[in-house]
Amino acid sequence: MSALLVTAGCGRQEARLGPITAQAYRAFVASRTGSALGPGFLQCPSWAEVKEGWQAQLLGWGPDTGPAAGELTGVALVLLRQFPGTRKYFAYLPEGPVADWSDPDVDAWLMPLLRHLRGAGAFAVRIGPTPDFRRWNAARLKAVTGTGRRLSDVLACQVDPLGTAVAERLRARGWHRCGGDNPGDDGDAQPRYVFRVPLAGRTTEDLWAGLNQEWRRNVRRAHASGVEVEVGGAAELPEFYRLLQITEERDGFRLGRSPAYFERQYAALNAEEPGRMKLYLARHQGEILAAHTMVTVGRRVWYQTGASADHRREVRPSNALQWRMMLDAHARGAEVYDMRGVPPTLDPHDRPYGLLRWKLGTGGQVVETLGEWERPLSGAANHTLYRAFQLYLARR
Repeated sequence: MSALLVTAGCGRQEARLGPITAQAYRAFVASRTGSALGPGFLQCPSWAEVKEGWQAQLLGWGPDTGPAAGELTGVALVLLRQFPGTRKYFAYLPEGPVADWSDPDVDAWLMPLLRHLRGAGAFAVRIGPTPDFRRWNAARLKAVTGTGRRLSDVLACQVDPLGTAVAERLRARGWHRCGGDNPGDDGDAQPRYVFRVPLAGRTTEDLWAGLNQEWRRNVRRAHASGVEVEVGGAAELPEFYRLLQITEERDGFRLGRSPAYFERQYAALNAEEPGRMKLYLARHQGEILAAHTMVTVGRRVWYQTGASADHRREVRPSNALQWRMMLDAHARGAEVYDMRGVPPTLDPHDRPYGLLRWKLGTGGQVVETLGEWERPLSGAANHTLYRAFQLYLARR
């Protein structure tokens, strides 16, 4: 690991920070994937190959002296986007860095990172701290839906003290949460509210019992109707994309992804680790009616993107797909099945609520993460450019 910055911190000596190889980076990530709290796929080196139009850096830091000198204690995939017409960059660490967020002396590793980014030409930085903030069980949320209601109106089943502490530490250092503390659907590039089904310590019978009656009925209907679930491959990505376009039109959203994006993602993630990204297909009478992608890193599994046809929805291909994916995640020893983003609305009249209602049927939990945090880097010019960049994003 190259030495770029070593200075005295406020509480202790700052960590040595510098560029590292992809091999060293992956080895560190692998050492942290033994639980559901391990790194996410957005901080894997392969994600840099997915994000076209961004420059990437792999950084690592650790102690400069003592018996652990030279060992990595944290890593970060940094994506750099050049601001049009300048030589300045916006630095983005999606769901990262991979660091010890429980360390009360965050300056020891965060300040070297910020100085490095400023030296690399960054005018602002956005990070995604990994601790959770609040959780709500599905049973509680089903009981409190109503006109105008939102997740923030409901007392959480659990508040994570680490998440609360990290938020306070970041605010004290000039960071602000994207979208504010009471967000709508905007502000964060990654979903702040996600839905997770716990798998650790549960049998397949427990998982089945955790589904609500509607979900169990729909899974049985799919099987009785002859829906067959299989794992596809790159050859089926065009069909997946066609179904995704149908889904976007039907459900009133747009991901803004091209076919090439999913091709890069599938190739890059599976080149890094075979089977990291899988494409699940639901066929009925020989026709693909639904296709969902799944990503695995260590003991964490994500349902990333789902797509389905408009016709023959009564045979419930998406329920069959999700049940099979959940079982496969359980069989490989995953501790959590993450169904990714959900809207913050609890109003049944809001169109986005349908997605939350569907995921609530699996019996998991809505988790509010800490969301994404930003700050301009020091210097009047950087602050001015940061304000201009915010206006640029708003126009886009």
